[in-house]
Amino acid sequence: MDSDRDMPSDHEPEHEDANERKTNISRHMSESSIAATEDEDDDVDRKIDLGPQFTLKEQLEKDKDDESLRKWKEQLLGSIDMSSVGETLEPEVKFLSLAIKSEGRDDMILPVPETGNPNGLWFTLKEGCRYRLMFTFQVNHNIVSGLKYTNTVWKTGLKVDSTKEMIGTFSPQAEPYTHEMPEDTTPSGLFARGTYSARTKFVDDDKKSYLDINYTFDIRKDWL
Repeated sequence: MDSDRDMPSDHEPEHEDANERKTNISRHMSESSIAATEDEDDDVDRKIDLGPQFTLKEQLEKDKDDESLRKWKEQLLGSIDMSSVGETLEPEVKFLSLAIKSEGRDDMILPVPETGNPNGLWFTLKEGCRYRLMFTFQVNHNIVSGLKYTNTVWKTGLKVDSTKEMIGTFSPQAEPYTHEMPEDTTPSGLFARGTYSARTKFVDDDKKSYLDINYTFDIRKDWL
């Protein structure tokens, strides 16, 4: 029996070799995982090459003799005023005015400054009144995709309101577009009255900004 205990086992080296192989495999897999992660990170940072881009005018003029393609483009792009189509890839969106519409009153038409912010108090609203904002804007050169509206309002440094709305996608045309926001109601009461500051922005799907203005307005007991 003692001789059997003292006899070296033929299986122990194989067991050690197996453990060593598992360790090597595990180490190899870990290194591979790290390498894969680094590759994935590189892919995230790497910009996708979409190939050559064409202006809207070039797109419309390509294959213009192919009737089926022409009809497909008309269906896809809608009615486009060729006089407003430019030679650039970037659309031009120009905001012309803001109208404040409230039932029983004439529309308050406010021109939007081409550069900078409105000077002083831009407008006054009556407390507890229902109103709608309507923006008038023009699109030139190319299609603007996914135009979005955001508006943030502060009073005495505290944010009191934030609005976001998808406006849509618009083709270039000579006639201005108008977009009316959903009806809203001004707050009422002693603490609601006073001066507010606001920031209005319009951006597209590519985060390009077409309007970014800061202004002040009042809420008072009655219209001025």
